[in-house]
Amino acid sequence: MTPDIGVAATVTDTSRKSQPLEPARVALVGNPNSGKTALFNALTGSRQKVANYAGVTVERKEGVLTAPSGRQMRVLDLPGTYSLRARSPDEAVTRDAVLGRLAGEAAPEALICVADATNLRLVLRLVLELKQVGRPFVLALNMFDIAQRQGLRIDLERLSKELGAPIVTTVATRKRGLPDLLEKVEGLVAAQKPEAESVWREPSAAEIRAAHAEAQRIFKACVKPPERPDTVTGKIDGVLLHPVAGLLILLTLLFVMFQAVFTWATPAMDGIDAGFAALVAFTNAHLPHGLLTSFIADGLIAGVGSVLVFLPQILILFFFILMLEDSGYMARAAFLMDRIMGGAGLHGRAFIPLLSSFACAIPGIMSTRVIDNREDRLTTILVAPLMTCSARIPVYTLIIGAFIPQHTVAGFLSLQGLVMFGLYASGIVSALLVSFVIRRVFWRGAVEPFMMELPTYRWPEPRNVLMNLLTRARIFMARAGRIILPLMVLVWVLSTFPYPPEGATGPAIDYSIAGRVGQFIAPLMAPIGFNWQMTVALIPGMAAREVAVAVLGTVYAVSGEDGETGALSTLLKNQWSLASALSFLAWYVFAPQCMPTLGVVKRETNSWVWPTVMFVYMVSLAYLASFVTYHVAVALGAG
Repeated sequence: MTPDIGVAATVTDTSRKSQPLEPARVALVGNPNSGKTALFNALTGSRQKVANYAGVTVERKEGVLTAPSGRQMRVLDLPGTYSLRARSPDEAVTRDAVLGRLAGEAAPEALICVADATNLRLVLRLVLELKQVGRPFVLALNMFDIAQRQGLRIDLERLSKELGAPIVTTVATRKRGLPDLLEKVEGLVAAQKPEAESVWREPSAAEIRAAHAEAQRIFKACVKPPERPDTVTGKIDGVLLHPVAGLLILLTLLFVMFQAVFTWATPAMDGIDAGFAALVAFTNAHLPHGLLTSFIADGLIAGVGSVLVFLPQILILFFFILMLEDSGYMARAAFLMDRIMGGAGLHGRAFIPLLSSFACAIPGIMSTRVIDNREDRLTTILVAPLMTCSARIPVYTLIIGAFIPQHTVAGFLSLQGLVMFGLYASGIVSALLVSFVIRRVFWRGAVEPFMMELPTYRWPEPRNVLMNLLTRARIFMARAGRIILPLMVLVWVLSTFPYPPEGATGPAIDYSIAGRVGQFIAPLMAPIGFNWQMTVALIPGMAAREVAVAVLGTVYAVSGEDGETGALSTLLKNQWSLASALSFLAWYVFAPQCMPTLGVVKRETNSWVWPTVMFVYMVSLAYLASFVTYHVAVALGAG
């Protein structure tokens, strides 16, 4: 007999009649790392959209598919959870969606519970909870091909009887089993009874123990040990999870990633740079000299082109992150970092949000919802922007390319890549130090133990990796069009107007609004070695960090200082001292040069206190780091 794991009651509403022509509402639910999102992508393809749930900041992914019968279905990809006993914002959304409690969201007519076929032990607890709720569901045993290769023996017929639900085996990455899955879902929807509202309460400790025992009984009865145990995974983990060798391998992987960001991207970057340079030259040669030509060449082409040239490096960074995630290594990296991060006051689960912040702090901050404890979550949010996001890459690359020679170290290492690695390492170390201080200033107490299921190793699916890279490229290009282009127009206007007065002897930009603002603020930034152009670049850079590069390109182009010097990096090398350049890099390691990030922190914490704390401490760190860097460099003769 299935034990109670929560009390579920059903209240029938006979006033609402089904409308067969309307799309059926189906929700995907399952444990993390079960391949749920891969199944969602396989079912819906490109017919999906991303938004937020009403009233909360948890992301919702919804897609549309057409079943073999021709009926349309709206499919919702719910956040991963181990239980309806929600312990995080993500899990609370999944629980409320299953129970039909979300504001403005109709309850799903059927559920697809997605399970990793190689690891059924934990998902059975969730399945029993769904059974108690009373929502019709089908169990999709995903990654079934891996289970077969391992020789895992699953009695599908008995498991289906024990759970009282149909079971379908799937391989989402190869779209296997989808027709059978859709047929089962259609059957559940067709047999749907009049609309019902589910009422569920938190189970007691005794009910939880009983549910756990029942799940264990079903597992032992229906799943037999594999005939060919996966000894390869154990042997690999013996090396990759070793406390010393594993950390060395992880650091080596990160080091190779940052080396690749510089070395692999060079040919593509050179091609993009040459293309934009040729476009500027063509514009100047074929349009009459004047305001319009300056706007097109100096404002639009030079500004946007100086950012898009870094697209190859950003895609290489994402390529490595996607490969690590899809292969199953990312969870191992989290375990390796748990001891180090725990000593600094961070929860082991913080590793994945922090690693996501290497791409962008915004999704990194949003992904902290997987952390149950409020203090652990807030600590991770406050240090996430210290990770070197992809928006910093254009700034780092510009300065490193201008001031760090293209030498090799030890015969095969790029000096520029080593400097880039050092900047990333500075962000990581500073995040650990800041979290250590936060845990002892704002709140004290032991960090909760870290528990996570290790997924089976698998080869990344090339199509999924490619699709994700193309998505990132589109996002970056859209960002260039939506944010950078309008800002470049604004910067060009501020750098061009008003015109210099009669008899003026200095550069025209000195008399413009941008020039005057920069010169007004310059005394405040002079102690850290910033000139007024660097100061001007920081202001619109608050909208997006990479805009600073485009602003420098526009400001120097408008000022007429680029002349025959060629690329912006060459110009900066002639205009800036090495000490100022190093100070600029130090500023960008720490400064909160991204207003959207502060906005997300406000939404996630529902308070202006924490974004204010973040802004103040990061600006203070940035100024202090730049001050020390500049004066040490000057003392060493780099001024």
